[in-house]
Amino acid sequence: MTKRKGILQKVSLISGYTSFLLAFIAGITLYLRDDTGVNNDPISGSLIATTFFFFCVGIVLIIMGKADIPSFKFNQPEDS
Repeated sequence: MTKRKGILQKVSLISGYTSFLLAFIAGITLYLRDDTGVNNDPISGSLIATTFFFFCVGIVLIIMGKADIPSFKFNQPEDS
């Protein structure tokens, strides 16, 4: 049985896809910036680290957003 996702899971899912988009943009920026073929530049290293960071954060956030988390509410006893 699939439960409805909470607001934080929806935000996590959207943030995960946004992180993938940012990783893609950083990768494209690195590709377009790297005209010499040498990656000894600190800015190129920073862009590589940024791409790796956003890619890994995107994986974690998407997994958190798609998880089927059970309800942790206690059942209230009925007064009869």
